[in-house]
Amino acid sequence: MRILFLGDVMGRSGRNAVAERLPGLRADWQLDAVVVNGENASSGRGLNAAQANALFEAGADVVTLGDHAFDQKDMMQAIEGDPRILRPVNYAKSAPGRGARIYEIGGRKLLVAQVLGRVFMSRSYDDPFAVMETILKGQTLGKTVDAILVDMHCEATSEKMAMGHFCDGRASIVVGTHTHVPTADACILPGGTAYQTDAGMCGDYDSVIGMQKAEPLRRFVIGMPKDRFEPALGEATLCGLFVETDDATGLAKTIAQVRVGGRLGQAGP
Repeated sequence: MRILFLGDVMGRSGRNAVAERLPGLRADWQLDAVVVNGENASSGRGLNAAQANALFEAGADVVTLGDHAFDQKDMMQAIEGDPRILRPVNYAKSAPGRGARIYEIGGRKLLVAQVLGRVFMSRSYDDPFAVMETILKGQTLGKTVDAILVDMHCEATSEKMAMGHFCDGRASIVVGTHTHVPTADACILPGGTAYQTDAGMCGDYDSVIGMQKAEPLRRFVIGMPKDRFEPALGEATLCGLFVETDDATGLAKTIAQVRVGGRLGQAGP
């Protein structure tokens, strides 16, 4: 199974880049499934229903969210009506929507789960490892599902790496999101799970993690805010991870970092 994961879509620049480039990538790379993190698509804070639909029209099969899942209030209703959108699985059980689901795409079953880390995060969420244990023990790669992708949304690289090793051999892909900077550690772990600490963002890298530079710089230099953070509007780089899994085992066969367009050095399968 040929799977593309794209990291946090950041504002209008990121949305435009996905709309312009994903249809071609889907065809050129013969992708079976595309999962996109849309957590920052709405001016850096959440995702609304119209923007989610635009990502689906561009070729996404599943859109994951994150700690800003419900910053756009219409997502409270949209997520209940569209099973292709996932919020973090370790949110409160009373939260709308679901955090893990099996999708049948082209006759194959892909389980996608999104989980929030707890280190350095602003709220206390349920234990991500206990939640993932419950999900993984109910599935067998290559039998009940063809592939499993885990979007680990958190700050700490150590917590992301720990989740990768925790899922090794039981998930096809564990990929980190949230920090907006692609890490150079894409690899296949000893048990056969494809892993990258952070996929990076789909956004303008002439920025401070996707925001126009002036206000973040002011706050770092003098410690006082003046204006709101606003997303950078230059050409975005699509950043993510490509993985091909073995049809028999569901484990990763090949892995490649993805960087398409914009300012960063280009990369892909």
